[in-house]
Amino acid sequence: MIHAIVSSLYFRGARFLVVLACAVLAAGLPSRQSAAGDLPVLFDARERLPRPDLSSLLRLRFLTTTDFPPFNFADQTGRLSGFHVELARAICAELTIEAKCQIQALPFAELEAALSGGQGDAVLAGIAVSDDLRSRFSFSRPYMQLPARFARNKDAALLGEDADALFGRRVGVVSGTAHEAMLKAFFPNIEPVGFENRDKMLEELKAKTIEAVFADSLQLSFWTSGEAAAGCCALFGKAYLSERFLGEGLTIMLRRDDPVLASALDSALAALSRNGRLQEIYLRYFPYGLF
Repeated sequence: MIHAIVSSLYFRGARFLVVLACAVLAAGLPSRQSAAGDLPVLFDARERLPRPDLSSLLRLRFLTTTDFPPFNFADQTGRLSGFHVELARAICAELTIEAKCQIQALPFAELEAALSGGQGDAVLAGIAVSDDLRSRFSFSRPYMQLPARFARNKDAALLGEDADALFGRRVGVVSGTAHEAMLKAFFPNIEPVGFENRDKMLEELKAKTIEAVFADSLQLSFWTSGEAAAGCCALFGKAYLSERFLGEGLTIMLRRDDPVLASALDSALAALSRNGRLQEIYLRYFPYGLF
């Protein structure tokens, strides 16, 4: 899901992901080539969203954080980096307002008040859309979704390469999360095994106590490719999306009194999706893929 809800999915405090993501990016590892369907297209190629005149715009101040890698983080030189930072710059370039763009990092807890108080114009930090926030702010169209996926122990004897091969099997999931509810709703023939936290669940997968787990694709993609997994496990089957359980996706939050800027951002995001720039940025910061 998104920044606030990802906490309940045991992502926001994941030190292994923080360290690994920064190491991958700092090392300048080459991105793999995008596979078909790697990043779902959220904008219809035939859709042409109106682009308002921004000539009177004095500046566009994006607000983000520094503690949510690989979305936002300070690199080894202290420079603000990450998927959201590069996306903000790409949006400004698409709107031809680079000279008017600013990106400021604040603690996550201060973003909402800063936007309301006029300290910024748009929050690009993975805010979870909720009914309460929609009553006070507006949101851009989604530019990315975070799916759920299975990961399996490579030694598990599974007959097949999709979820059908897990029917009747014990699959780990973190208790009390959206992923647990989603697993039970989507796959009633799978036996869920609840764990109190992600680390314990992955330890048991590595130890072969369970044959597979169901969790956030982002955390699983980094874990299965990192040292902690020691080559034990791999992503399994396809990615699963559900607005009911995982939300509508990553969006940009704005003040409700700025419909012109909202339209401009939607237009820029659609253009970046069509010309491939959005996918290019995605592959730079998510080299192992989510889908």
